[in-house]
Amino acid sequence: MSSRKTSSFLRLWQVLILAGLFAFWHVATDPALLPPFYFDNPNKAAFFFGQPLEVLARVWTWFSSGSIYEHLWVTLLETVLAFVIGTVSGLAIGLWLALSPTAAALFDPYIKAVNSMPRVILAPIFGVWFGLGMASKVALGVTLVFFIVFFNVYQGVREVSHTVLANARMLGANDRQLLRHVYIPSAMSWVFASLHNSVGLAFVGAVVGEYLGSSEGVGYLILQAEGTFDINSVFAGILVLTAFALILDGMVTFAERRLMVWQPRGGETERI
Repeated sequence: MSSRKTSSFLRLWQVLILAGLFAFWHVATDPALLPPFYFDNPNKAAFFFGQPLEVLARVWTWFSSGSIYEHLWVTLLETVLAFVIGTVSGLAIGLWLALSPTAAALFDPYIKAVNSMPRVILAPIFGVWFGLGMASKVALGVTLVFFIVFFNVYQGVREVSHTVLANARMLGANDRQLLRHVYIPSAMSWVFASLHNSVGLAFVGAVVGEYLGSSEGVGYLILQAEGTFDINSVFAGILVLTAFALILDGMVTFAERRLMVWQPRGGETERI
């Protein structure tokens, strides 16, 4: 009961902070409420930073008219594909290299070289290779998601206690059983830690790709709004992307709680 009260209290404060931020945004950009020393022309604040009521009205118009659904579907599909492909490939290759020291030593300089590259600059290259369709956006998202999952899995497997491995082998566990019951569970906490960041990176890959060249998607809407200096539509697109990124992150959290029931929650301690 105490935990529920604490959670409700935190939610209330989170809502109040959000409301306070929107209130400050409204006061700081409304020409009628703006202090005269802020800008020489009170309309400049609304031009540069938008107005929250106009932003919310734009979001409502998009959803009520249905004009955003096609663009949102494209962006979400690109994001989910990049997230799934990047996660699966990062998990598989991370496990392989963590369990194969020779292969890890062989590919180590190449992995570090590719990881040190600013991967956003690959967007125009993928555009040339795969065209301006969905494939180039998914490819960019995969490169962003892959490495964060790969390094977390690689580190998680390497952190497995040698004592645990020795005890499992002493009890007769073979390599497949070690992989299933020792290595993968050990890496799962590292994997889910990376997945929360990977959701945002998958969105970044999709939106940046759409921004650089596309004819549909939320990134395309933001680009069109920027071209007409419609800052309210730009913020509306950002707000929509943020909301759906939080939804996907919540789905990852739900999966984490269902799959890792053995892991103690934050603030919980084992009772003896």
